[in-house]
Amino acid sequence: MEKVVKSDEEWRASLDPMAYKVLRQHGTERAGTHEDFPKEPGTFLCKGCGAPLFDAATKFESGTGWPSFYAPLDSEMVGESVDKSWFMTRTEVHCNRCDGHLGHVFPDGPQPTGLRYCINGVALEFEPEE
Repeated sequence: MEKVVKSDEEWRASLDPMAYKVLRQHGTERAGTHEDFPKEPGTFLCKGCGAPLFDAATKFESGTGWPSFYAPLDSEMVGESVDKSWFMTRTEVHCNRCDGHLGHVFPDGPQPTGLRYCINGVALEFEPEE
């Protein structure tokens, strides 16, 4: 996989302010503030670099106010790291292609994985299946 590397100035120019805050500064959009994505077949891409991250078939309603998935499309595209902010330890997920912050993964999702990838909607773009 070819890494996408840009200067901070280039990231600011290519992303809207909220997407920049989330993807580049590890921010979080408020729950329920992002439009609901279509429920049709397709792929969720990284808004920073266009990498394919999640299949719409793995999206589920978690009740959290953020888009949730039970598995990434390709585990090589979604990386994990330890996040000790907010006085707790969580597992952060990021795009391995551009290192953009996506959200967090929790062990309270549905089967078959039991995982809940809780992702900021502004970090994603939806591409319908053709």
